[in-house]
Formats: sequence, structure tokens, C-alpha cells
Amino acid sequence: QVQLQESGPGLVKPSQTLSLTCTVSGGSITTSYYAWSWIRQPPGKGLEWMGVIAYDGSTYYSPSLKSRTSISRDTSKNQFSLQLNSVTPEDTAVYYCATKGSAYGLAYATSPYEYWGQGTQVTVSS
Repeated sequence: QVQLQESGPGLVKPSQTLSLTCTVSGGSITTSYYAWSWIRQPPGKGLEWMGVIAYDGSTYYSPSLKSRTSISRDTSKNQFSLQLNSVTPEDTAVYYCATKGSAYGLAYATSPYEYWGQGTQVTVSS
């Protein structure tokens, strides 16, 4: 079924921009009501939702990250991307792309993520 895979540099310098791409197969990122999220897990900490881009291109971000985060998409490549500006070592984490599939509306917030990428380690260090 749906498969997701993250790609991008594993090392970023402080103050620079972290950029990752999620390639989706087995389904279209424009399928009605589907939403595509970025989630990260710093070492020793829990999962942190970063933001999402919906099937129509609408974006929503975590309040703690919205000032530095941008999610975009390339529908011709069936990809969506993450940019995180002005990174610090606190941004070191495993970064995942994921989707809840057809969950929508009131059911969305409590629905589990149905499909995940394998995750990619990103280290912020000089």
C-alpha cells in the first residue's frame, strides 16, 4: 500500500536550514482528505509533531516551530518536503514523514498514523 521514504543530508551546521524530502509511493499526495506530516524524535525524547500539508496544499505547524518551519510539495513527483530554518543542536533528531491515511475531520486528532517512513537521522553540529 502506501509507502514513504525520507531523504536528505544527515548533517547540518547551526544557523543553516535543514531540508528533507519525503517520497510517497502507492498513493497520491493529492488524494482527497489525506494529510502528510513531519514528525521528529530527539535522542532520549518522545515524538514531536512538526507540521502537516493536506491534500489541497494547506499547511499547519506546531506552535513551537511554526516560525522556523515550512512544508511544501511537488505533486508531479509525489513528494513533500520539510524546511527548518536557523537550526541549533536542539534540532538533532530522527525525522519521520507519516500519514494518517483517510482520517479526517473530528476523527483526525485521535487517529493513529497509519503509514510511516523509516526515519532519517539529522545531526546539527559544527
